Amino acid sequence: MNSLVKFVQDEFVTRKDFPEFGAGDTITVYYEIKEGNKTRTQFFKGVVLQRKGSGSSETFTIRKMSGTVGVERIFPVNLPALQKIEVNKRGKVRRARIFYFRGLTGKKARIKEVRK
Repeated sequence: MNSLVKFVQDEFVTRKDFPEFGAGDTITVYYEIKEGNKTRTQFFKGVVLQRKGSGSSETFTIRKMSGTVGVERIFPVNLPALQKIEVNKRGKVRRARIFYFRGLTGKKARIKEVRK
């Protein structure tokens, strides 16, 4: 049964080609918003806290600071409204899920950048 579900996900779910990114990276996600009969593109720029799941149910969590309030958003990778993902900075972190980042402020909240 499990292999049947995996086969259906691989065959029928359309995968978009997004760049590789992981926890600690700063990315910009462009997604489409429908308001009535109009559609517009909005972006969300922040630090990736985690990537979770696999296949068609994979999601990623992004955190940004809006003034002094932290805002987190969870995006499914296969969301049809996702238009593109840009990787702005590659961050060097030791963990796959950086939830400790929520409690950091000021200079402690900086993530070291990986230069290539």
